[in-house]
Amino acid sequence: MTASPNLPTDTPAPRADAGSRAGAAATLRTLRRARRTRGRTVTLALTAAVIAVFCAALCVGDLAVPLREVIAALTGTADPGTHFIVVELRLPRVLLGLLVGAAFGLSGALFQALLRNPLASPDVIGISQGASAAAVLASLGFALSGIALSAAALAGALLSAALIHALARRGHVSGARFVLVGVGIGAALSSITSYLLTSSQVTAAQNAFLWLTGSLNGSTLAQLWPLLGALLVLLPLTAVAARDLEALRLGEDTAAGLGTPVARSRLALLGCAVALAGVATAAAGPVAFVAFVCAPIARRLAPASGAALVPAALTGALLVAAADFAAQHLLWSSQFPVGVVTSLIGAPYLLWLLARANRTGRLG
Repeated sequence: MTASPNLPTDTPAPRADAGSRAGAAATLRTLRRARRTRGRTVTLALTAAVIAVFCAALCVGDLAVPLREVIAALTGTADPGTHFIVVELRLPRVLLGLLVGAAFGLSGALFQALLRNPLASPDVIGISQGASAAAVLASLGFALSGIALSAAALAGALLSAALIHALARRGHVSGARFVLVGVGIGAALSSITSYLLTSSQVTAAQNAFLWLTGSLNGSTLAQLWPLLGALLVLLPLTAVAARDLEALRLGEDTAAGLGTPVARSRLALLGCAVALAGVATAAAGPVAFVAFVCAPIARRLAPASGAALVPAALTGALLVAAADFAAQHLLWSSQFPVGVVTSLIGAPYLLWLLARANRTGRLG
């Protein structure tokens, strides 16, 4: 009896397909596990590097302090002289540098991920210029200082961001349009700052110019506490707002299709990014290029981490602390403001990015 041609005669094929799917799923799980492991490894390595720079900054100086005495000073068991050097002189400066760097790094990562443009950082698109103009106006025009000056800088950053968002918005916020409008607004605000400096007394203008360079010189606990308090509020808010960031990175239409409240989430993330840049600028001045370079470095170190917010914050903390250490101890005999050193790092990267865009026709 002849078998009907319509009956299946080859049964192993479905088993082979099932085996292939199982193998592909296992391979995908292995890749995801490897990427998560790399992300954790990068985070731990950056944390260790931050701790190392923190310890070096407390130990090294005109009077070297052994690490065991630094630990004793931090725990309150050192002699008064060592306690004064470590806790009163060096600790506020290094802590301020770490917090400022983390705030700038996180702000830059949020801007670049949200607007999907490598030029979208607060020091390029006018946010830092808004904070600087408001701070200089408050300092030179109204003689404000301390928390009032920090509040003025934060208000300037928020107002400049609101203006840029209003001018760049046309149906939806385009990253390229936001950057172009921000560059123009930043140039206008920089001209206002220059006018305020040239029309003020020389001594006041010199102090303001040093702040505009980005400096940790003379850092005190009075500068540290407002920044720390602001970050204790902003970091949890950023963590909550960032839950929708990965969806927004896919595009507004895709994010809306996934059920993400696009307008509300984008506004919340922009607000957090602007506030982080504003409080960091208020504390140490517009430290150049930190927000600009940290996110690309973090994404290259941990390419599977999406926006790489935590690595970017750690990279910023490490960059500012290491740059300030170099400015104090490694560059000639004079102490440079930390913004000078970070500019030496960031300016070549900006030139490379523009040269690459000229070759490829795109920035990303």
